[in-house]
Amino acid sequence: MKFYSGFSLRDEQEFFKEYLKVSSYTVAGFSYGAIKALLHVRDSKQRIDTLQLLSPAFFQDKDEKFKRLQMMAYKRNKQKYLDTFINGCFSPYSKSKTLHVNTREDELKELLYFIWQKDTLHEIQERGVKIEVYLGEKDAIIDADKAKEFFLEFATTYYIKDANHFLEVYSN
Repeated sequence: MKFYSGFSLRDEQEFFKEYLKVSSYTVAGFSYGAIKALLHVRDSKQRIDTLQLLSPAFFQDKDEKFKRLQMMAYKRNKQKYLDTFINGCFSPYSKSKTLHVNTREDELKELLYFIWQKDTLHEIQERGVKIEVYLGEKDAIIDADKAKEFFLEFATTYYIKDANHFLEVYSN
């Protein structure tokens, strides 16, 4: 299995072990990594049976003002932005320990401005690749309802009740 990490993260697959299909023919990605996974599958000539998109970074429903404010906050104080971002990924639950990599402004811009193309998803589907999308009902990073509405046409879409961006669910 090939796994692509989320923005500023590394080795976070453990959060998704109950969802990941461990196979030589699976490509998976979390959040920003879902974009990278999609592009890998789109460009690959290798056999791929399943594309798993875990809380895909879906911001095409956000306006330009939102995206500019995100970029400005990142430029103003990168560490504060990343701390707030990671806390948001775990909201409404307590933050768990994650491993990080250095980030670049162009990566955040790619994440915010990426447009999920229906033609690309359709072409991948036509090649026989099963697309699975996993979304958390309580995701504070993306609008899971709008993402679900978009991806339902192309993917088996799992909408996980009470789950956050990391697809974690805590019961009282």
